[in-house]
Amino acid sequence: MHATRVVAIRHGETAWNAETRIQGQRDIPLNATGVWQARQMAAALADEGIQAIYSSDLQRADDTAAALAAATGLPLVNDAGLRERHFGEFEGFTFAEIEQRWPALSERWRRREADFGPAGGETLNSFYARSVATATRLVAAHPGQTIALVTHGGVLDCLYRAATRVALQAPRTWQIGNTGVNRLLYSPEGSVLIGWNDVGHLESGGAAAAEG
Repeated sequence: MHATRVVAIRHGETAWNAETRIQGQRDIPLNATGVWQARQMAAALADEGIQAIYSSDLQRADDTAAALAAATGLPLVNDAGLRERHFGEFEGFTFAEIEQRWPALSERWRRREADFGPAGGETLNSFYARSVATATRLVAAHPGQTIALVTHGGVLDCLYRAATRVALQAPRTWQIGNTGVNRLLYSPEGSVLIGWNDVGHLESGGAAAAEG
């Protein structure tokens, strides 16, 4: 029974993160801070013993992962299953704008109703299932190894809940910082949390911002 170590990383900061604007699957690039964060993270993990790197194909994650690939000399493999939740008509708006424009829908979203999804977007249930299934599939290809998953805040939230058995509807009380390093251990019995939101590589900190 070979357990797999997973180093799960959120992408670096974007301008939309800084503006608390919902990115979802909009393909927003890293800003200057995000590029710096990615380099700091890559240097910190260069000797982690990572044997494979997978990333969301959205450029903010792909560019973050590319820094890690350069530091380790490993190839980078994109997987669309690691994309952020599709927020449909909410994408491009700030939290405040969503609350003002769609007050009833905003309330359903904030209550974390599992069967709710903005028009054109994913429900929380379907997004959770996709995120957990993708991680499980990638882990299964690397028994006994250490792999990196470079992804988004929403995906990481799902992996945290799966590992800690926290209900999907429970409010989030944990941080998910840009380029925060999160460690999990996967075995045939499931996943467990080893460490979360390590941002020690960022001297000036790495605060979580908008969903993305």
